[in-house]
Amino acid sequence: MAKRETNFNYGAYCGLYCGACAILVANERGEVEKLLEQEEPGYIVDDLTCRGCRTDVLARWCADCEMRLCARRRGVAFCSHCDDYPCEHNKAFQADKHAHHSVVLKNLAAIAERGGEAWLAAQAERWKCPSCGARFTWYEKKCDGCGAELYGCRAEERDLTP
Repeated sequence: MAKRETNFNYGAYCGLYCGACAILVANERGEVEKLLEQEEPGYIVDDLTCRGCRTDVLARWCADCEMRLCARRRGVAFCSHCDDYPCEHNKAFQADKHAHHSVVLKNLAAIAERGGEAWLAAQAERWKCPSCGARFTWYEKKCDGCGAELYGCRAEERDLTP
């Protein structure tokens, strides 16, 4: 049996919690092929191989992320540590069509206030089923473990929208 990679990083520069990303979770579980079949037709395994934003093993659309590249160039741990925060990239990313992006400014404010490690610990709890403690991802509606309704990114986006 092949040894699975265990070196993952959940904190994205932009304030996303990669630990709730279905692609990263599929990589952790060794289920990328299953994800390809069910949700990502037209892609290949290499497109979805990812260990998190702060690694050098990134999903196809994360590799060229302008916020990631900018944060690395500027040497900041999170965008909220940058002198130009919030920039137009942050604002546009939060306002795009992807519900899981809607929390980035809220998350970056929490990181600035409490620090990255405390934010990561809070996110690890936030993305666990309140009924059984099973981990879930951004767009899941029901817990795979117990069937409970989940507070996913779409509900969170609705709650954040004035």
